Amino acid sequence: MDFSGFEKMSLVDFDNRVSTTLFTAGCDLRCPFCHNGELVLNPSRAPRIPWAEIMDYLSKRRGILDAVVITGGEPTLMNDLIDKLRDIKSLGYLVKLDTNGNRPEKIKGFYKEGLIDYVAVDIKNSEAKYALTCGLKSMDLGRIKDTIAFLVNEFSDYEFRTTAMEEFHQEEDFEDIARLIKGAKRYFIQHYKDREGCIEHGFHPLSTEKAERCKTIMEKAGIPTGLRGFEL
Repeated sequence: MDFSGFEKMSLVDFDNRVSTTLFTAGCDLRCPFCHNGELVLNPSRAPRIPWAEIMDYLSKRRGILDAVVITGGEPTLMNDLIDKLRDIKSLGYLVKLDTNGNRPEKIKGFYKEGLIDYVAVDIKNSEAKYALTCGLKSMDLGRIKDTIAFLVNEFSDYEFRTTAMEEFHQEEDFEDIARLIKGAKRYFIQHYKDREGCIEHGFHPLSTEKAERCKTIMEKAGIPTGLRGFEL
């Protein structure tokens, strides 16, 4: 499979790193607030970027770029991602994987081969509202819980994060999220922006004041928490 998006230089996708960001098409969730709606809803119509073109760019930018971020859509759906990760690592780059956490076996396999250096997992909401927030009628969270447990217990560099909106997230939801990711070393509450590429529109970000209260809930539960994108 080919990647469908290629941001050649980014200062915001991997904290404290200069990175290239690669986007995959297709996802097993339908989060209505997703910013990459076309990649999720119409993967067959997404552009295709030859892998040789990407590798040529990465080869020439060694020493300038620090890392490659793999995002989507949902990257773990790419059937040959492991081969592409091997190619990237052969050039000496750090790799960050953005994922919904629904394929723990993929994440574990990448880890065992030393192919990923940082994993960011989107925690959509409390368990009771998880399927709703993912745009689904129902959802078994067993696989996501497996990913959470693996990262908390075996992986060193990871983050969990929630893009929070008034329509989906109340303060009590964060009490449940804290239980879901118990023992986590890093968590972020992210500011939502209604962008052109969203699957649906009309959602509203949490106010900074409410986000601060939610941050306090997480920290009282022992989860180191930051706010990302809010005006502080």
